[in-house]
Amino acid sequence: MDKIIRIAGQSDIKAIFDIRTSVRENHLSHDQLAEMGITPDAIQQAILASPCVWVAEVDGVPVGFSMADAEDGCVFAAFVLPEFEGHGLGRSLMAKAEAFLFQQHRTIWLKTAEGSRASGFYRNLGWKVVENLPEGDVRFEKSRT
Repeated sequence: MDKIIRIAGQSDIKAIFDIRTSVRENHLSHDQLAEMGITPDAIQQAILASPCVWVAEVDGVPVGFSMADAEDGCVFAAFVLPEFEGHGLGRSLMAKAEAFLFQQHRTIWLKTAEGSRASGFYRNLGWKVVENLPEGDVRFEKSRT
C-alpha cells in the first residue's frame, strides 16, 4: 500500500466531498454542508487562497483530507474513509494541519462532539479540552511547544 499526504488541488474537490459525506461519525450530506456554506466553490476559494487543505492518497486514490483555517487558527476538518482508518493517515493529515497553523499561531483549536471517537483521537494527539460547548461539543486547544 503506497501512502502519501499532499497539498490538495482544485481537481481534489469532488473527492473531498465524497470523503466528507462517506464518514460514519459526524456525517453530513451535501445539502447539509451547503446549508453551512461548505460548497465546492468555497473549498475552491480556500485552496486558491492558501495551501490549507491536504489529501491522503493510497495507491493514487484520495482516501482522506484535512483542512485548516489560517486566519482563525483552527483545524476545520480531518476525515478518512472508514475502510482506511487505522493506517496512520488521520495522524499524518493532522500533523500537516497543525504544522501549518503553528507557523502563524501559538495556540490552535478545533471542536468536535465529546462522545465521538474523534474526541479520543485528538486527546491521543495531545489536544486538551478547554471548554464544553452546547449540544455535547467540546473545544480542544493545542499549544506550540
